[in-house]
Amino acid sequence: MASVPIPAYPREAKESASRNAGSLRERVRPATRAELDGVPWLRALAPAERERAQAAIVVGDAEPGDLVCRVGRPPTYWFGVIEGLLKMSKDRADGSSMTYSGLPSGGWFGEGTALKREPYRYDILALRKSIVAGLPIDDFHWLLDHSIGFNRFVMNQLNERLGQFIAAREADRLNNPDARVARNLAQLFNPVLFPGVGQLLRITQQELAYLVGLSRQRVNEALRTLQARGAIAVEYGGVRVLDLEALRSGGVFGER
Repeated sequence: MASVPIPAYPREAKESASRNAGSLRERVRPATRAELDGVPWLRALAPAERERAQAAIVVGDAEPGDLVCRVGRPPTYWFGVIEGLLKMSKDRADGSSMTYSGLPSGGWFGEGTALKREPYRYDILALRKSIVAGLPIDDFHWLLDHSIGFNRFVMNQLNERLGQFIAAREADRLNNPDARVARNLAQLFNPVLFPGVGQLLRITQQELAYLVGLSRQRVNEALRTLQARGAIAVEYGGVRVLDLEALRSGGVFGER
C-alpha cells in the first residue's frame, strides 16, 4: 500500500489504544484447528517442523484501535492476520500518519524486523476486530535454521514485499486519484502476501480511505469509476476484483 501521508486514525481510537496497550497480550490464547488451517506457511513445513510450529503459535483477538506492534519496541513474535484488517503506519510530527501497507486476512508481516531482531520502525494498528496470530521469534529463527520450506516462504515474502513497495512508490506519484485507488486496491489483492483475500476483499470505504490517503467521498467516486470500467464490482461489505492486471497497471485509465 502506498506510503502516503494521511490523516491520523481518529484521536479517540488512538487514545484508547494507548490506554489499553497491554490488552491484546492479555487476550492471547492457543490457536484453534480452524485458525491453524488458515496459516499458509504451515503447509510448506515437514511434519516435525509443522508440529513444533503449531504448538508455538498463539492468537489474540484485537479490537479496533489496538496496537499489535509499536514503534521502538523489540519484536517478540512474527505476526499474521487470521481474520480482519490491520494497517502498517508511522505517526509524523505534524500529527498525520504515513501508511505503508494495509494487512488483510492471510497476510504475515514483519519478517525483516524479525530477521534482524531490531526494534519496530512502524506501528501495526487494528482497523476492525481482527484475529492476529503470532509465532514466537525464537521459533521463527529455529525454522529458518532447520526448514528449507520455511526459508522459501520467507524469501518469497521478502521478494513480494519489495515489489509491493516499489509499486507503492510509483502510486505515490500518481496525480489521478482513481488510478491511486486502483493501484492500492491491487496491493491488497496480492495472492502471495494476502492469500486469505481471494477475489473478494472485505473492506469499508472508510477503511480504504484510511489506507489510501483520500477522503471517503473521493474513494467512493473512484470505486464507482473502477466498477464502471469493469475492473471491480462493489458488493455489500466489500470489493470483488474482476481485472487484477488492469488495477495493477493503471490500464483502466490508459496509464502504463
